[in-house]
Amino acid sequence: MPVLSGEPVRRVRRFWAVRRVPAALLAAVVLGGAGLLLYDVAAVRADRRAMAWRRELADGLATRPLDDTWVVLGAALACALGLWLLVLALTPGLRAVLPMRHEHADVRAGLDREAAALTLRDRAMEVSGVQSVRVRAGRAKVSVRALSHFRPLDEVRADLERVLTTGVGELGLARTPALTVRVARPPRKG
Repeated sequence: MPVLSGEPVRRVRRFWAVRRVPAALLAAVVLGGAGLLLYDVAAVRADRRAMAWRRELADGLATRPLDDTWVVLGAALACALGLWLLVLALTPGLRAVLPMRHEHADVRAGLDREAAALTLRDRAMEVSGVQSVRVRAGRAKVSVRALSHFRPLDEVRADLERVLTTGVGELGLARTPALTVRVARPPRKG
């Protein structure tokens, strides 16, 4: 790794979502189902009859063929739910937060995409000749669409690129996104 100003540059990781609510809901459903099944198994071991839902489920699974529509549909639903839970567990989830550079070892900072876009939009609106601007900030790219009403488009584009390149650098993001600037004339009225 390159060394700048005597300190090693550390890799900045994305922010991960905590996902407490989905985890709590799933835990409650699994706990309730496991408790109900455990109660029914204990009741059967104590020489009582199994619950009606368990008898019907066991009879249905014993008599239905595997290629039955409801069996295939239930298996597909269980697979989709399991795949969705795996995706939730393996992905960061906080895509709207852009990680910023580490200035101090104990501090992790992030900037919301909308806040970055608003900051860059305000910078772009200060350029002479710009009538309106729309900025979309992504993790890898910042797209800027501007309407210019009285200056030549090439001059406005050059000024916008200069101002926005400086603005993107001053955001302090860990990975500097690519900048795309498009300038056009507003549509004519009438």
